[in-house]
Amino acid sequence: MKVSEILQVKGNILYTVTPETLLADAVNTMSEKDIGSLVVMEYGDLVGMLTFREVIKVLHANGGALGAGTVRKHMDDSPITVTPETEVNEVRRMMLEKHARYLPVMDAKTLLGVISFYDVARAVLEAQSFENRMLKAYIRDWPAEQAAED
Repeated sequence: MKVSEILQVKGNILYTVTPETLLADAVNTMSEKDIGSLVVMEYGDLVGMLTFREVIKVLHANGGALGAGTVRKHMDDSPITVTPETEVNEVRRMMLEKHARYLPVMDAKTLLGVISFYDVARAVLEAQSFENRMLKAYIRDWPAEQAAED
């Protein structure tokens, strides 16, 4: 299974901010949309990611306050990316090794979407469930004469 298949199921809704967006506005967007990350775009290019991890670090450093800073100050400015052709097992490895819960999907310099750890887990579970159903159907429909020979 490839990243492109996960994106097809997930859909193409994508939320972005600019580096100059106030952190408080970005957090409001994340809360309103019930999302854990925002892609940071500047002049059409991916320049970073803001996730709940960065927000929590800010809250901790400021005694529970977001402050008046911008996204640029707190974003991850070198996020790991994947392509539509990246295999899901490679994505799982990358996410686990780098502790990344959200990965932008890039086709050259074009942002296609973001996949989350949840998206990957759901896709793997659905693929395993489908395979399990196919194997059960195969076993159920096993020819009787072959079963007797085995």
